[in-house]
Amino acid sequence: MKRSVIYGIGVLILMGITSVASILVYNSVVGGSGEPSAPISAPTIALTTPTPDAQATRIADLESEVDRLNAENAALSAALTNVPASTAVTEEVPAATSLPPTEIPTEAPTETAGIRAVYRITQDESEVRFILNEVLRGQPTTVVGKTDQVAGDILIDSANPAGSEVGTIRINARTLATDNNFRNDAIRSRILQSAQDQYEFIDFVPTSVSGLPDQIEVGQSVSFQVTGDLKIRDITQSVTFDVTATLTTDTRLEGTGTTTVLRSDYNLTIPNAPGVADVTNEVTLEIDFVALQVEQ
Repeated sequence: MKRSVIYGIGVLILMGITSVASILVYNSVVGGSGEPSAPISAPTIALTTPTPDAQATRIADLESEVDRLNAENAALSAALTNVPASTAVTEEVPAATSLPPTEIPTEAPTETAGIRAVYRITQDESEVRFILNEVLRGQPTTVVGKTDQVAGDILIDSANPAGSEVGTIRINARTLATDNNFRNDAIRSRILQSAQDQYEFIDFVPTSVSGLPDQIEVGQSVSFQVTGDLKIRDITQSVTFDVTATLTTDTRLEGTGTTTVLRSDYNLTIPNAPGVADVTNEVTLEIDFVALQVEQ
């Protein structure tokens, strides 16, 4: 082989190595250390007095009506008692009676029934994950990125679940980590760009909760859906999480949630990297959470 050909091949190899090295250095420098800028927190939920439900309102109206009728009957009885003896009475006037107590529903809910409290996610026992598939050096690979830097409040009204509420769920995207440091650098520097302060956090802002039962009991597993706006970088899309949660005690809430999003919906482009191919567009998002009751 001519010396010039060997030289040319050597130059190409050197250029390739230099290019790869440049990418790795760029990702490492721009991606930063992956340390959060501050402890994770999210907007809180204030525990307010619940709005009376329709049944409670109806019962209160019935009680008021009973009181009014009883007062009218009492007044009529008093008037009849004061009728002069000379006044002719051709018909016997029945004694005024009160409405029987059975007119009032016996299963009246009270404001103190059940549990109504705010539960706050604790990082010590919670985790958020993304899962996707790729081909790495010719081998099918499942990539899992995870972090415990997640925060949010959940209001539970066990007697009236329709009055429950899920607050903003926030994660620190900068702390998401897989089993590969080079991939982590690429995520922070190029994909999620979470090394930049304006993209450090991912927010899920719930807009509706559906599928809740009529009542929630301690120890009962409940499955429902939470729909909301998921913001990644500067793009927001509506997504729905399938959630299963359990009040294991009065003061502890445990649950899981999952949904699937598309990278293309958030313009999350995978940069060219040696040995990486066929990264799936579908990404599964999962959360395992423990939330503890907040004293208010």
